[in-house]
Amino acid sequence: MHLSRSARPAYDALEAFAQTVGTLAAEAGIDDRLKEIALIHTSQLNGCAYCVRVHVDRGVAAGLTADEIAQLATWRESGVFTARERAALELAEAYVYIHEEGVSDELYDHVGGILSEQEYVALSWLLVSINAFNRITIAGKYPVPPRRGERAASAPS
Repeated sequence: MHLSRSARPAYDALEAFAQTVGTLAAEAGIDDRLKEIALIHTSQLNGCAYCVRVHVDRGVAAGLTADEIAQLATWRESGVFTARERAALELAEAYVYIHEEGVSDELYDHVGGILSEQEYVALSWLLVSINAFNRITIAGKYPVPPRRGERAASAPS
């Protein structure tokens, strides 16, 4: 079941939401690099290969290197991410696993000590958005888009 094709108005509303959230993030000072780090990691944790591909491409366009993308899986042990990026990764994990512990006061205080309130709020909305898209693409079994320059017969239209 391809949810974006089967209920286009609902998917279009989610797309409009994502655009609004993207604008909010940009206005709050969340640059594309920070945004894509959080969106890639969220998609990895949720197991959404489709969204990982899309956001890795966007991350590369935002200046992420292959090494940085590879280090996302081990960001806690890696030294390649800034304090802001580490805060975003920590918040991303909290939103993926929100059903387990919510967002703890300690995490709120820690991330809130690094990001401004506007940045925290904007990043939170980005995470709500990507979690929704991850669920749609996983539930719909969307095929992983081909790499640039490749063609795939099963790619969604």
